[in-house]
Amino acid sequence: MKRDLLPSALPASATASLTHGWGAALLALGAVLTTILVAYAQTGAEMVAIWYRSVTFTHGFVVAPISAWLIWRKRETLRTMEPRPSLIVLPLIAVAGVAWLVAQLGAVNAIGQAAFVAMLILAVPAVLGMDVARAILFPLGFLFFAVPIGDFLLPTLMDWTADFAVWALRATGVPVYREGLLLHLPTGSWSVIEACSGVRYLIASLMVGTLFAYLNFRAHSRRWVFVGVAAAVPIVANWVRAYLIVLLGHVSNNRLAVGVDHLIYGWVFFGVVMLVMFWIGARWQEAAAAVPVPQPPRASRLTSVVPAARFWSVAIATASIALASPVADVVMQIPERAASVQLDFQAPHGWQKAVDQSGFLPHFELPSAFANEAWRRDGSTTSLYVAYYRNQTAERKLVSSENVLVAGEHSPWVRTTRTERDVEFPAGTYRVAETRLRAPDGRLFVAWRWYWIDGVVTASDIRAKATIAWSRLVHRKDDSAAIVIMAEDGNGQRAVETLQRFTRDAWPNIAESLRRAGAT
Repeated sequence: MKRDLLPSALPASATASLTHGWGAALLALGAVLTTILVAYAQTGAEMVAIWYRSVTFTHGFVVAPISAWLIWRKRETLRTMEPRPSLIVLPLIAVAGVAWLVAQLGAVNAIGQAAFVAMLILAVPAVLGMDVARAILFPLGFLFFAVPIGDFLLPTLMDWTADFAVWALRATGVPVYREGLLLHLPTGSWSVIEACSGVRYLIASLMVGTLFAYLNFRAHSRRWVFVGVAAAVPIVANWVRAYLIVLLGHVSNNRLAVGVDHLIYGWVFFGVVMLVMFWIGARWQEAAAAVPVPQPPRASRLTSVVPAARFWSVAIATASIALASPVADVVMQIPERAASVQLDFQAPHGWQKAVDQSGFLPHFELPSAFANEAWRRDGSTTSLYVAYYRNQTAERKLVSSENVLVAGEHSPWVRTTRTERDVEFPAGTYRVAETRLRAPDGRLFVAWRWYWIDGVVTASDIRAKATIAWSRLVHRKDDSAAIVIMAEDGNGQRAVETLQRFTRDAWPNIAESLRRAGAT
């Protein structure tokens, strides 16, 4: 009743002033948001493409509608506030723009997409003011859930899942031998693959749990505790899920919990766990805070309603800062070079060309050129794979979660262990990524992987991305390559010794061939 009487309680001039202020403010904000969306349309399209093709990030489609609904719930509170532009936010928009530019140069999708979302969020306090932004802080922050990030957790979560499964199986009397991510039981072998990591459960639970905490609790302490629980529960639940599936397969002699049943049981178990978690959380929910009756602004403030011209001037400044990064990206673009690359490796001294009988081929997406060869010396064979990249984009780049040695669960090869090793190169000692693999026929192999970026040698994904970004920032070419060498591990250290000798003998020729390819 009081809410209906509010408009008549305000002087006509005050109502008109407030309406006019919000109208101009929202128009200016809409113009800024539209400008950012258009200027960064490619980044937005990349996010949508990931939502569409990855079941892990499909929730991205509902993030913006949920955020809009949460803001709509605050409409009565917002009606009592006066939008006032805040210039102190403009430097933060500039920082987000620089972060996007650096990410664009280094083809780091997640950082670029997070910076893009940050600019959309920061446009609100810039145009409407800090008070308005504080009133809808959670709905604005919720938009970061639209950023498809989390794949970097896969290796760690997979290791944790394997650790727990092995511990739980042994604790319940089931004999198991662990070989990296491969678990051997008397009734068969199980492999911990990406789908077993639980990252899908974690991201879904964290988003829904955060929303649940915001809607059901008022105390910040309770909210943070529930968000922590929403992050921990899916991890532990995934460990238990993996253990139960392996146990069920073992006791049923692999008649249950295999194939499609494996995934169905996993999602059913996860759903039950989430329902229990939210049921418990609902029992601790706090009563909704009483909605305050909107009060008319003080007369002294009614005479200082922000003129429309100020909203538009701040909007123009915000849009100009946001546009600076896409313009700089165009200016800094390295001239497109011919995509064709010739890789021609000369025979290392003492080594002879051989036939690679392993049948193994690393999975690297859309290289500009690649080579797959094998060399033999003193009865030992080393395979060499090189994936060369030029004119890199977000879809085709050297360092990517899609570029892996073993392409997920569909590959007949199994990755057992991963580590790093210091290796002697002719020019010094460098660290390489070492992976042990099991072939479909049971043979064991050791593979070393490192990157070459315009003469820089590194195994670090982060350093590789940073080096590529710097090369493009100073307007140099972005030519780079991934090098993988592999040898059969016949008796423990034999493969390591073979790879070490091949690296010392062959790397000068390989590096020279890469240099010549980059010069063309």
